[in-house]
Amino acid sequence: MKLILVNLLFLLSVFSVFGQSPEHELANLYFTNGEYDKALGYYEKFYNESQDPFYLQRYVECLTKTNNPKEAEKFLQRYIKKNPNDYLIAVYLGRFYEDEGRKDDANKHYRKLIDEMPSNANAVLELSKVFREFRMFEWELETLLRGRKMLKDKYPLNTQLAEVYGALNRNEEMIDEYLSLIEVNPAYKTSVQNLLSRYLQFDGEEDEIYELTKERLVEKVQKNPNNLVYTELLIWLYTHRGNYAAALIQAKALDKRDNRGGRDVLNIGITCKNFGDYKTARSAFQYVLDLGLGTPNYLQAEKELLNTLFIEITKERAFTLAEIKQAEQAYEAAIARVGKSNKTYRMMMELAEILAFYGDQPEKAKALIDEIMALPQLPKLAVAEAKMLKADIEVLQDNIWEAALLYMQIDKDFKYDVIGAEAKYKNARIFYYSGAFEFAQSQLDVLKSSTSKLISNDAMKLSVMITDNLGLDSNLVAMTQFARADLLLQQHKYNEAFAIYDSIVKAFPFHGLVDEILIRKAEAMQMQGKWEEAIKYLELVYQNHGQDILADDALMQLGEIYENRLRDPEKAMEYYRIIMFDYKGSLHVIEARKRFRILSGDAPIEMVIPN
Repeated sequence: MKLILVNLLFLLSVFSVFGQSPEHELANLYFTNGEYDKALGYYEKFYNESQDPFYLQRYVECLTKTNNPKEAEKFLQRYIKKNPNDYLIAVYLGRFYEDEGRKDDANKHYRKLIDEMPSNANAVLELSKVFREFRMFEWELETLLRGRKMLKDKYPLNTQLAEVYGALNRNEEMIDEYLSLIEVNPAYKTSVQNLLSRYLQFDGEEDEIYELTKERLVEKVQKNPNNLVYTELLIWLYTHRGNYAAALIQAKALDKRDNRGGRDVLNIGITCKNFGDYKTARSAFQYVLDLGLGTPNYLQAEKELLNTLFIEITKERAFTLAEIKQAEQAYEAAIARVGKSNKTYRMMMELAEILAFYGDQPEKAKALIDEIMALPQLPKLAVAEAKMLKADIEVLQDNIWEAALLYMQIDKDFKYDVIGAEAKYKNARIFYYSGAFEFAQSQLDVLKSSTSKLISNDAMKLSVMITDNLGLDSNLVAMTQFARADLLLQQHKYNEAFAIYDSIVKAFPFHGLVDEILIRKAEAMQMQGKWEEAIKYLELVYQNHGQDILADDALMQLGEIYENRLRDPEKAMEYYRIIMFDYKGSLHVIEARKRFRILSGDAPIEMVIPN
């Protein structure tokens, strides 16, 4: 307790240890060495000269240590009589009584301070603040409750009471105080959200405060159906917790009651999309669309719904042929209604990608891309993006030299931009596919210093792979076959690619490409959304080639699959942990540590939450 007193009073002191006089240094030396009788006179003098609370505390402690507690008590009482508004020293007197074993005197003193407290907000806040600094939460609570009784509605003490209830682990009262702020003024909603966020756990773990807050908000919504702020808070709570379906139910009900045109529902849909709950996202966007074409959020909801379908198909690989057809029809209907322009080119690009790579309609996709590139006032970067997609489709169709020409055009036009580096990398792969390994490496060497970390890493991986597996004639044969299989993989000809990979393993069972082949097979499975099959191949890389260069890559991919695809954070953390501790030299260590911290709750997670 003495240490707390010293620290608190020291913080309020203007005394500085720098530039002390010899007298101050001597007094501090005596005090530190326990020679309180020698330090006593100095601190009395220093206090009389400065009235500094730090010297007051030192003087009182010296009196106590030299068996003069009565004098110390009288000194404090005289000071308080002269300075009745100095609650810090007033409470200090009570702690003095406690140190002397006079608990009853201390309690009487604290009660008197509260009972005689002036009926103004400054006095209430100051005394409660001092009790908090001394961690005397029960007395702080008594102060605030009496203050509320005296001040009535003149000053809302909800926040202060909520904080002390929280310190006392009286969670129900804490939540009630925070929510009562809404009754004081609905404009406090954002403040209430920020205050509650300090206590709530939003990681899915068992959380008493979350459950209590939810129960209270549900009660408030039922009892006050016309106070929409409570519903907004409930939506916020559900969304932060990741219970998007429940948040959507409340948002729809709020929208119907307040005729908001689907604004809150749209925001929840965007949040769901960003965090991978595509089913709920689609439901949210469809609700807004059902409000009608003329409603203010219709066009954005349509755009978001189509983008959600695009992500599910191209990133999640979650689709059937019937769903591909439905997505195609939805895109075409939207484009037909809003028209083809530089404002809708992104929608057209998404449709082209679906048509080419998932709908088996590459020619139709290329025709659409030609229309995109011919749009008036289309930004140059957008033209380059369209040209890049067309080149990728040419690769898909085995027109690799037509693709190379397009990649070279982008590289020339955007030599110092990321898209130019990406085109150069893809062009280097063209030469790699064709067996021109040395030329491919010369292009990859340039890209190793790319400002894009992703492109730089990809270039380095491919360059190292080529270097490690070239040399003998037999290696060149295996390498040529491997490059051909890689091209087939990019063309989604999985069975043909696997046949070549298997033939390489059979002919060259001890070749350095064996682990590369396992990685490629895992990649093929991921491209098809077959996550469990991908895991089997990646596990083989780690188990059979744990000391080779691709082991950490396999572990990172395993972590990402479990985290982002199978939604199993515990399993993902296992693989990130292995990278952190067993592969400390890996380029993936920083990212693995970052993801591990987020999943374990040691780092904040940024979320897109509707206001």
